Amino acid sequence: MIEGSSDAKYTGKLRYGMVGGGTGAFIGDVHRKSIALDGFAELAAGCFSRSPENTLTTGKALGLAPERLYSTFEEMAEEESRRPDKIDFVVIVTPNTTHYPAAKAFLSRGIPVVCEKPFTVEATEARELAELAKKNDLLVMVTYVYTGNVTIKQARALVKQGEIGEIKFINAEYPQEWLLAPAEKQGSKQAEWRTDPAMAGKSNSVGDLGSHIENMISYVTGLRIESLLARLDKIGPGRILDDNASILLEYEGGAKGMFWTSQIAAGYDNAFRFRIFGTKGAIQWNEEASNYLEIFRFGQPNAALSRGKDPFYPHAQSFSRIPSGHPEGYFEAMANIYKTYIGALSKKKSGETLNPEDLDFPNAEMGVDGVKFIGKCVESSEKGAVWVTI
Repeated sequence: MIEGSSDAKYTGKLRYGMVGGGTGAFIGDVHRKSIALDGFAELAAGCFSRSPENTLTTGKALGLAPERLYSTFEEMAEEESRRPDKIDFVVIVTPNTTHYPAAKAFLSRGIPVVCEKPFTVEATEARELAELAKKNDLLVMVTYVYTGNVTIKQARALVKQGEIGEIKFINAEYPQEWLLAPAEKQGSKQAEWRTDPAMAGKSNSVGDLGSHIENMISYVTGLRIESLLARLDKIGPGRILDDNASILLEYEGGAKGMFWTSQIAAGYDNAFRFRIFGTKGAIQWNEEASNYLEIFRFGQPNAALSRGKDPFYPHAQSFSRIPSGHPEGYFEAMANIYKTYIGALSKKKSGETLNPEDLDFPNAEMGVDGVKFIGKCVESSEKGAVWVTI
């Protein structure tokens, strides 16, 4: 099966702005390139850095008009909201503690928001933003990028169709090795802000990696966490925030779970994986081999489904871009969630009614759930690794 995705019908490019992502940053460039893959939106404005010089340099390199380069996100939100050609949405790719004030500035002025995860630091902030978006009828996306993988869409469909039965146990992990050395003291800007509570918030490992796990399992299974027990470790010398975590979970309906996150796991690059066990079988997925989804049906031979080759459910197949054996990865996954989000914005702008598939992107409510999860993990650990309810 080699057919690629069928593109949605767009009446014209949307315009977007970006907060963060200046020269020397990592994730902002990933967002820009992912959006550019489908060409449905173009960058029109930016406040790329706290440094006005960095913003000007970045904006010039990206070909933006000088009058649409701003010194602060507050100025950008105010000025863009007044323009007849204002941006259709803004992308926020700053450190965690600035997500809330930046998102609020744009939502308050009627501009839809795409925000890096976690949505905010505090659950009350996330809930406020979700309610503000609902009040102003604005679409919000939190970029849990891995849910854009075609195989994840298929995994979700398999669970919905009951192919592995009732879910009983979930095992998920996300180990990396990049903070095994004190990278924050060796010039790594990423390490500096992620290990600093003033920029990262109350958690590092759970906030960065655990939030992906929580969202992924919720997206694939539809299950909601009822309670959890977490132990957050600070293994690197002098670290204030966690760099390793072990989490036990109980879900509504009785399923159990176990998560592990780590940034000090020698030998692991970006080994995000999960196993979901049901009464009829199980599914298994590994981000480093994300074009394949393993499915185990009780009493039958094990199988590995190949993206681009094997028959997938239609919605999942619609996100496949190239034939099998030509790996799709991180950029394509992010492009897929943007494709859906921009498509929804475009239909909404045209006055069309949105259907459930139009809204298949990580939304504000998922952002709220992620922030609550992080907060409860920190609470449990600080109380001595005890069970807490969500």
